[in-house]
Amino acid sequence: MPANLNRMIQVVAKYYQQFDADDSLDVPAEGYGGWKKASVELSLANTAVAVMHAWDCGAREQYPGWHRAVEYIPRATQIARVIFPPLLAAARKGGLKLFHVVGGSRSYYKNLPGYRRAIELAGTAVAVERIPADPTLEKLRQFHKDHVYLGAHNQADVACGYKNLDFLPQAKPVGDEGVAENTEQLFALCKHDGVNHLIYAGFAINMCLLISSGGMVDMKRRGVMCSAFRQAVTAVENKETARRELAKEIALWNVALAFGFVFDVNDFIESLRERTGE
Repeated sequence: MPANLNRMIQVVAKYYQQFDADDSLDVPAEGYGGWKKASVELSLANTAVAVMHAWDCGAREQYPGWHRAVEYIPRATQIARVIFPPLLAAARKGGLKLFHVVGGSRSYYKNLPGYRRAIELAGTAVAVERIPADPTLEKLRQFHKDHVYLGAHNQADVACGYKNLDFLPQAKPVGDEGVAENTEQLFALCKHDGVNHLIYAGFAINMCLLISSGGMVDMKRRGVMCSAFRQAVTAVENKETARRELAKEIALWNVALAFGFVFDVNDFIESLRERTGE
């Protein structure tokens, strides 16, 4: 069998059929096909798992303010404990590349070989030009921090937590797996390793995984398909959505509509195991 064919797998993917609206209905969008499944072919040589912002945010007793502002931390920790080990182990054994998208504090990854590799490939980052803030804008931003997110009484805890940031134990890079702190570095890793499809895991899918540097918006603009693992992500929820995790559901729909596909972890692991003959 040719080497390139041997590097293909069939995986069940979830996609969203955003057609056809039915004008005969009170709500025409209710005519859409909605969520569906199909077996799709993936090239292991061109696909990578991107684990993004899998941070150890410490215990509630250490940083109570961080936990008050970021209610998904316990969900993220549970996902890392239960979902990450079999998923990342299967990816590594199956020959998929793993990239780690980092941020917050350079101290926890600056000496890793995968980060040094990303720097060498990407070169010197060009500073993004920003509009300077005037006093009025600074006041608006401070009001937002105090009254929207994080809350004035939580900011000191969060700042302290960022200084001591680390990977969740289950998400630590192995060997020289690529470690990128921005879009340019992640793109350089993808280009060097021949990756054109990233499947994201990490936190949070409707914020960091979409819009942070190295997230789906930036990578799609660079020509990379971006998908997600349903069970390996969580979302920033609000008072009205948290009980049913509706923000996560909307974010997964957004991924399926605008970026790529949604994969169930167990289906993905099973496809990798079938390839390796387990």
